[in-house]
Amino acid sequence: MNIYWFLPTFGDGHYLGTSIGARPPSFSYLRQIAEAAEDLGYGGVLVPSGRSCEDSWAVASALSQVTRRLKFLVALRPGTVTPTVAARMANTINRISGGRLLLNVVAGGDPDELAGDGVFLPHDERYAQAAEFIKVWRRLQAGERVDYDGQHVKVRGAELYLFPEEAPEPVEPSLWAGGSSEAGHQFIAEHVDVYLSWGEPIAAVAEKITDVKRRASAAGRTLRFGLRMQTVVRRTEAEAWAAAENLLAHVDDAAIRQAQEALARFDSEGQKRMVALHRGSRERLEVAPNLWAGFGLVRGGVGAALVGSAENAAARLKEYADLGIDYFILSGLPHLEEAYRFAELVLPLLGKQSKRERSIYATMGAMGRA
Repeated sequence: MNIYWFLPTFGDGHYLGTSIGARPPSFSYLRQIAEAAEDLGYGGVLVPSGRSCEDSWAVASALSQVTRRLKFLVALRPGTVTPTVAARMANTINRISGGRLLLNVVAGGDPDELAGDGVFLPHDERYAQAAEFIKVWRRLQAGERVDYDGQHVKVRGAELYLFPEEAPEPVEPSLWAGGSSEAGHQFIAEHVDVYLSWGEPIAAVAEKITDVKRRASAAGRTLRFGLRMQTVVRRTEAEAWAAAENLLAHVDDAAIRQAQEALARFDSEGQKRMVALHRGSRERLEVAPNLWAGFGLVRGGVGAALVGSAENAAARLKEYADLGIDYFILSGLPHLEEAYRFAELVLPLLGKQSKRERSIYATMGAMGRA
């Protein structure tokens, strides 16, 4: 398994749906999380994008200079930048980071936010736009001089002079994407390298993986798979479920109604699936063994959390891995503390050691031989 963490560039805190105990996304705090993630053994971090977030490209660029191995999965929105400009930006970050940039292609799910960024396309056309974007992107990265006259993307004489192959570790930034609609699955099958699903019950995730694999096979391609979910992990089941309930300590029914009304305008199929897990009710939040939908009551995006003891959390992750999930991108509140909890409690059960543990064990071994 490849375990990644998350950078909360829109703010962090101890509770959902309130400013009580909130932490702003200062650079010093984001740096703490990035350095902790690297030290604890996470392979990378997801850097989100949106109108409430700090710019993902700027954050990744800055934090790449205070880390050595950590990878940065940065959101790329095809409707807000040309493929040529995006390729130059990506290749620059890839070079200065030593080949540690990954890209998450986001078609967007909130029409209001998209309109604020100048994107007015309906749902399926945004995936068509993303497909044209990636076609040009791939040709540019292959060293071509590109003329392209598509419905959504038009370039003439587009080319790059500096390529990712010139990075210390030659690698083109791999392309990831999420999506739960038919249009999303088809785009992913034809154009990206890693399909990233939000956390859902095992059977639902298996169904999506099967569909994307079938579409990819028809296109002569193979993909890798990732899962994005929240975590609330403690030493015992009782502690974990109490901690999950405490996240909603300052959320009343009015706040839930307001959040659900805002989420209802989204045209994202993934967001609709998150809402369907709980339907706005506190009474049906445990939707599968150790899977809790409480995050989705008051916020958009991934709304399901892995809740339970370290042993049960590891067992559930292994079940998802058996479906073919290669990457797990996790998060929890507050992100700094939860990164430590998950690393210390669960990573050893998955056969992983942090940099700190490897150093300690190596030192102990050396002392034993002395």
